[in-house]
Amino acid sequence: MNSVNMRGTFRIVSLARAFLPAPHVGRSAILACLSGMVLTAPVFGLVGPAREAPEFAPYVVTVLDQSAGGASFCTASVIAPNVVLTAAHCVSNLSNTRVFFQGGHSQLVFFDIAAIAVHPEFRPKISRKHLISIDLALLRIAGPLPAKFKPIELTDSGVVATGQPFRMAGFGRADESVSGTSGVLRAGILVASGPKSPVLVWLADPNGTGLGGCTGDSGAPVFAIDQPVLVAMAIRAKGNNGFSCGAMTEAVLIGPQMPWIRKILQAWGATRGMAH
Repeated sequence: MNSVNMRGTFRIVSLARAFLPAPHVGRSAILACLSGMVLTAPVFGLVGPAREAPEFAPYVVTVLDQSAGGASFCTASVIAPNVVLTAAHCVSNLSNTRVFFQGGHSQLVFFDIAAIAVHPEFRPKISRKHLISIDLALLRIAGPLPAKFKPIELTDSGVVATGQPFRMAGFGRADESVSGTSGVLRAGILVASGPKSPVLVWLADPNGTGLGGCTGDSGAPVFAIDQPVLVAMAIRAKGNNGFSCGAMTEAVLIGPQMPWIRKILQAWGATRGMAH
């Protein structure tokens, strides 16, 4: 079974280099980059029979991390007017990282990042070291998001029962083998599976149809089934028969990490406006 991080990785073409410094770019420009991406590492979107989920748009944005010779994109949850939560492996430094969303007239609106806090228990390349990694990062945006965005309610509970259903939403690939299927917010229902852990949860498709996280879904929120309460955040996926996605989605439970999240928000003066 293949297991990889769900960070969408691609080499930026000349078109992307032209728009990165600008705060507003056309949606077609960045989607051209995503659809023409060249994979540079094993990566993971919400593959399988997921549906478009515009009702979750107020709670999520996309993170773009530009690096030497390439860039990557991930999903992130809004937890304060100027703070988002994503996977630590999705960010590098302030100059390379941005948050963006689709604004009016199909324009993409970019925000610079003022501060990054990576969880102290994040361990890169854990598949090689057999370590548990708390793959979380908080990004403080240089300016508040528009009023159409709403902070997700965060749960303090870390108790998850086997078979418990959740709803995951992300911007990742709808088809692992087809580029250009990223960038649309989609959601699907997954259930908690084994093994049990006090800090992680493994999610599977209850119907066995291959639904799960994939390229671009790192940082995707895992909601309670009946309301937009953030229970966990997707970080990795597994696949069968040579695929990297669709068999299992690994996520970090938010409840056990709330002391760290609150500490960073307080240090940033971002507690006000945060949902509880």
